[in-house]
Amino acid sequence: MAYSPQFSITPRLLSLVETIAVLRERIQSAAVEVSWIPALQKDTRTRNVHASTAIEGNPLTLEQVQALEEGREIAASDGRSRREVLNYFAGLRYVEKHAVKERIRHEDLFELHRILAGEVMDQGTAGSYRMIAVRVGNHFPPAAADVSGLMFELLEWWNKDAPKLSPVLSSAILHYRFEDIHPFADGNGRTGRALALWELYRRGFDSHHIFSVDEYYWEDRRGYYAALDAVRKRGEDLSEWLEYCAEGVRQTLENVWLRVQALEVKSPGKLVLRPNQERLLQLLRDHGRMTPAQIWAAMQISRQGAMGLLRPLLDAGLVEKIGGKKTGHYALRQR
Repeated sequence: MAYSPQFSITPRLLSLVETIAVLRERIQSAAVEVSWIPALQKDTRTRNVHASTAIEGNPLTLEQVQALEEGREIAASDGRSRREVLNYFAGLRYVEKHAVKERIRHEDLFELHRILAGEVMDQGTAGSYRMIAVRVGNHFPPAAADVSGLMFELLEWWNKDAPKLSPVLSSAILHYRFEDIHPFADGNGRTGRALALWELYRRGFDSHHIFSVDEYYWEDRRGYYAALDAVRKRGEDLSEWLEYCAEGVRQTLENVWLRVQALEVKSPGKLVLRPNQERLLQLLRDHGRMTPAQIWAAMQISRQGAMGLLRPLLDAGLVEKIGGKKTGHYALRQR
């Protein structure tokens, strides 16, 4: 029996998909320096790893996750937390390497799961469908004996029918159905989100790999789990889940556009951003506006050092000062 997702294209969903298309086109066509794409990719990858593992309870901060990726030692962390993070980085690299793979097989899922769940499973075997019954909150996934057949149907749908839909919709459908089947004994959340990302990559939606929707799920964990559960309460109608995921993509692209604006220099002279200036722009993007004291405290530099970073950004029109000498703060210039 073939898998056939049930949903309606609601006016809100249609509006979100149209908005997403405009945002994506704006980002794709923006004059971002090629030399900065790796920096954007690195930042996105780190945020993705932090968000997806944090959803599952990993306690490491974004800064600690970044330190692990860079090979630096971090204090006050347990071995399992570090292994989960390093596994997810490896899983993302696997997905990126196979971004254009035309047909996904069971073996590909097994390999991804082995990478993500190796040495951090509480039960079961990494890279093998579960042989036990599991419970996820109030949800009882299908019996273990049915998992292989259900996953065969899902893979057939993914390979044959998913390309007929917008990648925004197909990635959300894949995400839900995988979590509903819960094919592995452990590590399904991380794997399901990685598969949703893989679908966006396969369809060319994020050709530069600079989007991280998992941040949206992490910041709205309660809403994320409620949206998954609501599908079952509505008799497997995916309509509202698709709206939820599309809203996440929209918000993600809005944030990415801020990053692109911060790196898109429109000034007569050539401004070469230093690493600390990029970090400062990211801080302003995340916080909206910051006082001078907040800037040098966050970056752990002197007031003179902070102003040395800010002046070229002010001259280039990337940053603006709002308010007076004593009450002023800095923000990304709106365009």
